[in-house]
Amino acid sequence: MNYLWGFMIVTGVVFAAFNGTLPEVTEAAVGSAKEAVALCITMMGVMSLWVGIMRIAENAGVIEGAAKKLTPLLKFLFPNIPKDHPANRFIAANMIANVFGLGWAATPAGLKAMEELSKLEEERRNGRLPGPVRKPGIASNEMCTFLIINISSLQLISVNMIAYRSQYGSVNPAAVVGPGIVATFVSTAAAIVFCKVMDGKRRT
Repeated sequence: MNYLWGFMIVTGVVFAAFNGTLPEVTEAAVGSAKEAVALCITMMGVMSLWVGIMRIAENAGVIEGAAKKLTPLLKFLFPNIPKDHPANRFIAANMIANVFGLGWAATPAGLKAMEELSKLEEERRNGRLPGPVRKPGIASNEMCTFLIINISSLQLISVNMIAYRSQYGSVNPAAVVGPGIVATFVSTAAAIVFCKVMDGKRRT
Protein backbone atom coordinates (compact mmCIF):
# COMPACT_ATOMS: atom_id res chain seq x y z
CA MET A 1 0.00 0.00 0.00
CA ASN A 2 2.88 2.39 0.74
CA TYR A 3 4.23 1.92 -2.77
CA LEU A 4 0.75 2.32 -4.27
CA TRP A 5 0.03 5.59 -2.45
CA GLY A 6 3.53 6.87 -3.13
CA PHE A 7 3.10 6.14 -6.84
CA MET A 8 -0.25 7.94 -6.95
CA ILE A 9 1.16 11.03 -5.18
CA VAL A 10 4.24 11.23 -7.40
CA THR A 11 2.14 10.70 -10.54
CA GLY A 12 -0.26 13.47 -9.50
CA VAL A 13 2.56 15.94 -8.80
CA VAL A 14 4.34 15.15 -12.08
CA PHE A 15 1.10 15.46 -14.03
CA ALA A 16 0.35 18.80 -12.34
CA ALA A 17 3.88 20.04 -13.14
CA PHE A 18 3.50 19.25 -16.83
CA ASN A 19 0.07 20.90 -16.98
CA GLY A 20 0.99 23.97 -14.95
CA THR A 21 -1.42 23.25 -12.11
CA LEU A 22 1.05 22.90 -9.23
CA PRO A 23 -0.49 25.88 -7.34
CA GLU A 24 -3.86 24.09 -7.37
CA VAL A 25 -2.20 20.94 -6.03
CA THR A 26 -0.58 22.91 -3.21
CA GLU A 27 -3.87 24.64 -2.38
CA ALA A 28 -5.72 21.32 -2.39
CA ALA A 29 -3.10 19.72 -0.11
CA VAL A 30 -3.32 22.57 2.42
CA GLY A 31 -7.12 22.67 2.27
CA SER A 32 -7.39 18.89 2.66
CA ALA A 33 -5.06 18.94 5.67
CA LYS A 34 -7.22 21.58 7.34
CA GLU A 35 -10.36 19.62 6.50
CA ALA A 36 -8.86 16.40 7.86
CA VAL A 37 -8.08 18.05 11.21
CA ALA A 38 -11.63 19.43 11.47
CA LEU A 39 -13.06 16.01 10.64
CA CYS A 40 -10.85 14.32 13.25
CA ILE A 41 -12.04 16.76 15.92
CA THR A 42 -15.68 16.13 14.99
CA MET A 43 -15.25 12.35 15.00
CA MET A 44 -13.32 12.49 18.27
CA GLY A 45 -16.30 14.14 19.95
CA VAL A 46 -18.78 11.66 18.48
CA MET A 47 -16.53 8.72 19.35
CA SER A 48 -15.99 9.92 22.93
CA LEU A 49 -19.73 10.35 23.44
CA TRP A 50 -20.77 6.92 22.18
CA VAL A 51 -17.85 4.99 23.66
CA GLY A 52 -18.68 6.66 26.99
CA ILE A 53 -22.30 5.60 26.64
CA MET A 54 -21.20 2.04 25.89
CA ARG A 55 -18.95 2.03 28.95
CA ILE A 56 -21.78 3.31 31.16
CA ALA A 57 -24.08 0.65 29.72
CA GLU A 58 -21.45 -2.00 30.40
CA ASN A 59 -20.90 -0.89 34.01
CA ALA A 60 -24.65 -0.69 34.59
CA GLY A 61 -25.11 -4.27 33.43
CA VAL A 62 -27.03 -3.32 30.29
CA ILE A 63 -24.56 -5.09 28.00
CA GLU A 64 -24.66 -8.23 30.13
CA GLY A 65 -28.45 -8.17 30.10
CA ALA A 66 -28.53 -7.66 26.34
CA ALA A 67 -26.06 -10.53 25.93
CA LYS A 68 -28.46 -12.82 27.78
CA LYS A 69 -31.28 -11.69 25.50
CA LEU A 70 -29.09 -12.58 22.53
CA THR A 71 -28.44 -16.11 23.83
CA PRO A 72 -30.88 -17.83 21.38
CA LEU A 73 -29.32 -15.96 18.44
CA LEU A 74 -25.78 -16.75 19.60
CA LYS A 75 -26.73 -20.41 20.06
CA PHE A 76 -28.07 -20.49 16.50
CA LEU A 77 -25.02 -18.78 15.02
CA PHE A 78 -22.41 -20.50 17.21
CA PRO A 79 -23.85 -23.88 18.28
CA ASN A 80 -20.44 -25.24 19.33
CA ILE A 81 -19.63 -22.49 21.84
CA PRO A 82 -20.51 -23.57 25.41
CA LYS A 83 -23.37 -21.58 26.96
CA ASP A 84 -21.32 -19.90 29.70
CA HIS A 85 -18.14 -19.35 27.69
CA PRO A 86 -16.69 -15.77 27.88
CA ALA A 87 -16.65 -15.56 24.07
CA ASN A 88 -20.45 -15.20 24.08
CA ARG A 89 -20.29 -11.99 26.11
CA PHE A 90 -17.69 -10.37 23.87
CA ILE A 91 -19.48 -11.46 20.69
CA ALA A 92 -22.73 -9.97 22.03
CA ALA A 93 -20.99 -6.70 22.95
CA ASN A 94 -19.47 -6.53 19.47
CA MET A 95 -22.85 -7.11 17.81
CA ILE A 96 -24.58 -4.49 19.97
CA ALA A 97 -21.91 -1.89 19.17
CA ASN A 98 -22.15 -2.68 15.45
CA VAL A 99 -25.94 -2.37 15.49
CA PHE A 100 -25.53 1.21 16.68
CA GLY A 101 -22.82 1.90 14.10
CA LEU A 102 -20.05 2.14 16.70
CA GLY A 103 -17.25 0.41 14.81
CA TRP A 104 -14.58 1.85 17.13
CA ALA A 105 -16.41 0.49 20.19
CA ALA A 106 -17.01 -2.86 18.50
CA THR A 107 -13.33 -3.45 17.71
CA PRO A 108 -12.03 -4.07 21.27
CA ALA A 109 -14.89 -6.50 21.96
CA GLY A 110 -14.23 -8.20 18.63
CA LEU A 111 -10.55 -8.69 19.44
CA LYS A 112 -11.40 -10.12 22.85
CA ALA A 113 -13.95 -12.44 21.25
CA MET A 114 -11.31 -13.75 18.84
CA GLU A 115 -8.92 -14.31 21.77
CA GLU A 116 -11.55 -16.33 23.61
CA LEU A 117 -12.41 -18.32 20.48
CA SER A 118 -8.71 -19.10 20.08
CA LYS A 119 -8.58 -20.33 23.69
CA LEU A 120 -11.71 -22.40 23.02
CA GLU A 121 -10.04 -24.04 20.04
CA GLU A 122 -6.95 -24.77 22.15
CA GLU A 123 -9.12 -26.44 24.79
CA ARG A 124 -10.68 -28.61 22.11
CA ARG A 125 -7.29 -29.65 20.79
CA ASN A 126 -6.30 -30.62 24.33
CA GLY A 127 -9.45 -32.70 24.70
CA ARG A 128 -10.94 -30.60 27.51
CA LEU A 129 -13.99 -29.61 25.44
CA PRO A 130 -16.01 -31.46 22.79
CA GLY A 131 -16.46 -30.18 19.26
CA PRO A 132 -14.75 -30.16 15.85
CA VAL A 133 -11.01 -29.53 16.03
CA ARG A 134 -8.94 -27.68 13.42
CA LYS A 135 -5.21 -27.81 12.90
CA PRO A 136 -3.17 -25.02 14.56
CA GLY A 137 -3.15 -21.88 12.41
CA ILE A 138 -6.53 -22.67 10.78
CA ALA A 139 -9.52 -20.58 11.83
CA SER A 140 -12.37 -22.46 13.48
CA ASN A 141 -15.95 -22.38 12.21
CA GLU A 142 -16.84 -19.97 15.00
CA MET A 143 -14.01 -17.60 14.08
CA CYS A 144 -15.02 -17.56 10.41
CA THR A 145 -18.70 -17.04 11.26
CA PHE A 146 -17.95 -14.24 13.70
CA LEU A 147 -15.64 -12.46 11.26
CA ILE A 148 -18.11 -12.63 8.38
CA ILE A 149 -21.06 -11.44 10.48
CA ASN A 150 -18.90 -8.68 11.97
CA ILE A 151 -17.98 -7.50 8.46
CA SER A 152 -21.60 -7.56 7.25
CA SER A 153 -22.50 -5.55 10.38
CA LEU A 154 -26.26 -5.00 10.74
CA GLN A 155 -26.70 -1.32 11.66
CA LEU A 156 -29.80 0.48 12.89
CA ILE A 157 -28.03 3.83 13.33
CA SER A 158 -25.05 4.62 11.09
CA VAL A 159 -23.38 6.98 13.55
CA ASN A 160 -20.17 7.24 11.53
CA MET A 161 -21.93 8.10 8.29
CA ILE A 162 -24.26 10.58 9.97
CA ALA A 163 -21.26 12.35 11.51
CA TYR A 164 -19.45 12.47 8.16
CA ARG A 165 -22.50 13.85 6.36
CA SER A 166 -23.03 16.45 9.09
CA GLN A 167 -19.38 17.53 8.88
CA TYR A 168 -19.64 18.07 5.14
CA GLY A 169 -22.83 20.13 5.32
CA SER A 170 -25.55 17.64 4.45
CA VAL A 171 -29.05 19.08 4.71
CA ASN A 172 -30.35 15.81 6.18
CA PRO A 173 -27.45 13.78 7.64
CA ALA A 174 -29.76 11.06 8.98
CA ALA A 175 -31.25 10.33 5.53
CA VAL A 176 -28.93 7.33 5.23
CA VAL A 177 -30.51 5.50 8.18
CA GLY A 178 -33.31 3.82 6.19
CA PRO A 179 -31.18 2.67 3.25
CA GLY A 180 -28.46 1.66 5.71
CA ILE A 181 -30.82 -0.61 7.65
CA VAL A 182 -32.02 -2.30 4.46
CA ALA A 183 -28.52 -2.73 3.02
CA THR A 184 -26.95 -4.08 6.22
CA PHE A 185 -29.95 -6.36 6.90
CA VAL A 186 -29.55 -7.93 3.46
CA SER A 187 -25.78 -8.25 3.85
CA THR A 188 -26.11 -9.81 7.32
CA ALA A 189 -28.80 -12.25 6.13
CA ALA A 190 -26.58 -13.26 3.21
CA ALA A 191 -23.64 -13.67 5.62
CA ILE A 192 -25.66 -15.97 7.93
CA VAL A 193 -26.86 -18.11 5.02
CA PHE A 194 -23.32 -18.36 3.66
CA CYS A 195 -21.89 -19.34 7.07
CA LYS A 196 -24.52 -22.01 7.61
CA VAL A 197 -23.96 -23.48 4.14
CA MET A 198 -20.18 -23.55 4.58
CA ASP A 199 -20.50 -24.93 8.10
CA GLY A 200 -22.66 -27.75 6.73
CA LYS A 201 -20.06 -28.52 4.06
CA ARG A 202 -17.27 -28.66 6.65
CA ARG A 203 -19.23 -31.21 8.65
CA THR A 204 -19.78 -33.50 5.68
